[in-house]
Amino acid sequence: MLLSLFFNTIIVAQGLKGSKVPATDVKTLNGSIINTSQFSNNGNPIIIDFWATWCKPCIAELDAIADDYDQWQKETGVKVIAISVDDQRTSTKVPSFVKQKGWSYEEYLDPNQDFQRNMQVINVPCTFIIDGKGQIIWVHNSYLDGDESKLYDALKKLAAKK
Repeated sequence: MLLSLFFNTIIVAQGLKGSKVPATDVKTLNGSIINTSQFSNNGNPIIIDFWATWCKPCIAELDAIADDYDQWQKETGVKVIAISVDDQRTSTKVPSFVKQKGWSYEEYLDPNQDFQRNMQVINVPCTFIIDGKGQIIWVHNSYLDGDESKLYDALKKLAAKK
């Protein structure tokens, strides 16, 4: 049963490859509403990372990306957009948590998990690479130490196609 859930999770998110990011309202950390159709990066790639404050693998992944984020930006022009799926009870912790971590990502809240559902994310962390045209080109679910290298390799391949 658990193995079946794991494979279904991967297959669901993978099914979005080649599609556009679904237009969904999310909140900025100060409470303003923004639609995900407004996510842009001047034709450069975007990483969308779904995470939560209670998810240790999520935090490990975002910390690992943060270690090399400046280099990745210089080489590929990438921008990271981190989407917290913390619910109404825990989403108030997100701004101070992000500040304490020192992450320089664009941060948004998805407290009702609307964007999470629209992106077919069943569990976190779940990471997407969006190309400069807004197409989902890469999906990875879960995190193990070193997975950020796979993400970086996918970014380099995308940058080489430009």
